[in-house]
Parts: sequence; structure tokens; C-alpha cells
Amino acid sequence: MRQPRRKTAEPILPDSRPARIVAGCMTGTSIDGLDIAVLRIRHFGLRLHATLEATSTVPLGKLAAPLRRLAEQQPMTAGEIAQVQREFSLLHLAALKPLHEKHKLQLVSVHGQTVFHAPPDSWQLFQPAPLAHGLGVPVVCDLRAADLANGGQGAPLTPLADFLLLRHGTEDRAVVNLGGFCNLTRLPGGHDIDRIAGLDVCACNQVLDAVARAVLDAAYDRNGQAAMQGTTDERAATRLATLLRRQAKSGRSLGTGDEAVAWVEAHRGLGPADLAATACAAVASTIVQAASGAQRLILAGGGTRNRRLVAELAARAACPVQLSDDLEVPTAYREAMGWAVLGALCQDRQAIALPQVTGAERSAVAGLWCLP
Repeated sequence: MRQPRRKTAEPILPDSRPARIVAGCMTGTSIDGLDIAVLRIRHFGLRLHATLEATSTVPLGKLAAPLRRLAEQQPMTAGEIAQVQREFSLLHLAALKPLHEKHKLQLVSVHGQTVFHAPPDSWQLFQPAPLAHGLGVPVVCDLRAADLANGGQGAPLTPLADFLLLRHGTEDRAVVNLGGFCNLTRLPGGHDIDRIAGLDVCACNQVLDAVARAVLDAAYDRNGQAAMQGTTDERAATRLATLLRRQAKSGRSLGTGDEAVAWVEAHRGLGPADLAATACAAVASTIVQAASGAQRLILAGGGTRNRRLVAELAARAACPVQLSDDLEVPTAYREAMGWAVLGALCQDRQAIALPQVTGAERSAVAGLWCLP
């Protein structure tokens, strides 16, 4: 059934209503830390304008291991899961308290930890009540559920936030998030929301971190130092790129598994630095192919700290490549900023999922709310 055309975003006009202070909280598939972005949001709905006020990152600490066990589908008792969920929520509370004291938060939007995602089933682990009552502030979470209920994939949800934060009047841009998985938003020049596209591309940091754990005896290759010293093995890179492009062909909504482990084990003989460099080359070539036709690539996410990955993207792309930092969206906090924007849109009763991106039958107002 053909969907009615959505309204385009309107130019920002004067609005006498006060600005809102909204915090966005994000823990990604890398399961390494909690990122928080505090935004001052003026205007409402598709006319909103966001300014970054503060950021914070808190390590997951002892929670990282059980969260990873859940994401890897390892058995845990109901009691263990309940304890992890409560402690995870209390971690949010502890991280947000000093920000609330300074900035007087009015809304908190929480992603939760993705521990399972295979639509129509998905689980963003989080318990909002301790946070809402601990801060005395409304909390919105579980932003994927409405889209899943309408037949969508529940992801990616960030394209509309990218549109509000990073669009350009005439330039066709691709916003590339280098997270545990790479996802990509295509922002055509102008203000037509119907033309926004988005997809999950392939495993990204999950591959690079798997290499680091296997051959560098480290959780990750800090700043891509090992990869910078290595030489790409083109045949091995092609094999990995083939694996990754099978993910890209799925079009959207990748899960939580690490599909590249077998490739890492099969190519240990390359040596640590060469294996790290080869993985970067394969990931970069997959991303560039998915972003073909864009006039500019805007990079964000933790993978931007890997200098070899960024260099490979710049070398392989047929257009300028820059970091989102240049556009007042810090690379490490683009997703947290996006989640704050999505939470504000939910508060305005604006649908956040785009049917042409998620595959849903229709758009719907999203969010599970917990009031203090």
C-alpha cells in the first residue's frame, strides 16, 4: 500500500517556547562504554534545532562481561539477567547525576544495550524506573518497539536525527557510523524526508577488535597503531570483503554476532600488523561500495580513532571524506546526540522511524515512557 508523502522539514521560524535540555544515552554493539550527550533543543518536531551542551563517557567496567555474554547468547539465569539490568540502569543514573545538577535535564532518552536483534524479536536491555525516579526526570526508552510492531526492522533509527543534525541544502551526503557495525545514512541535498535512505552495512569494529583480541593480545588496536605498520594482503582482504558484502546485501538491521571470527583464525599466518591492516582495507572497501554516489562522506563513531581505517576510506572514496567533528557533531557522540534528538521527537509525538529505511508498513509514534 502506497504511503502518503511525509511533510518536508520547514525552515526554522521564531518560537517563543523555552528550549529543552535533553540527554541522549548510548551503548553500542562494541559494549565498551556509556556515551552521553546533553543538547539544548529549540523548536519542535521536524523544525527542531539542537546545540551540544556537554558530553560524558563512562566505562561499563564489570558490566561489560555479562552484557557481552548476553549479546553472544550465552546462558544466564533470570536472576543474573535481572541483576545486570538493574546495575546497568544504576550506571546510567550515576553518570547522569552530575550532568543533571549542572544542566537541569528535562528529558533523558536511552538506547539501552542491544543484547538480541533478529526482527521481529529485539531486546534493548534497560530498566527506566531507577533513572526516572532517581533524577526526577521523564525517561523514554525502547524506541525500536513501535517500528517492529508495524513490520519494520526497528533499525536503523538514526537517519532522521542525522537529517536534523547534518543535512545540507544541496549536497548529497553519506553519514558513516564506524561502530561495532557500520551503518550509513544517505542525506540527499534539500529538505525532502522521503528521500532519506539508511542501511546497516557490515561488521566494523567487531572485526577489527576480533583481530586485536586474536593476535595483538589487546581489546582493540589503539589508534590503529598496529594496522598503520602493516601491509594489506589483497587476497585475504578480498575474502573478508566478500563475507562483509553478504551482510551489506541484507540491506538493514544486522544482528549482534561476530561473523568474521573464522576469517581471523584462518589468516593468523599473515602476522599481527598485516592482519590488522588487511581487515581495515576490507572493511573500508565494503563501506565505500555501499556509499557509492555520495558527494561527501562524513565519518563518526569509535572507528574514527583507527587512523588506518580512516586512511583506507579516504584513499578508496571517490569524494571528500571528513569527520563529523568539523560539523559540530563530535565523532564519539554522534549516536548519543542522535538519541537525544529522537527522544525529543518522541516527546513531540513525531514518528522517528522512516518506513523507506526500516521497511515498516507505516510510521508510528515510538517510545516507552517512565515518568518520575
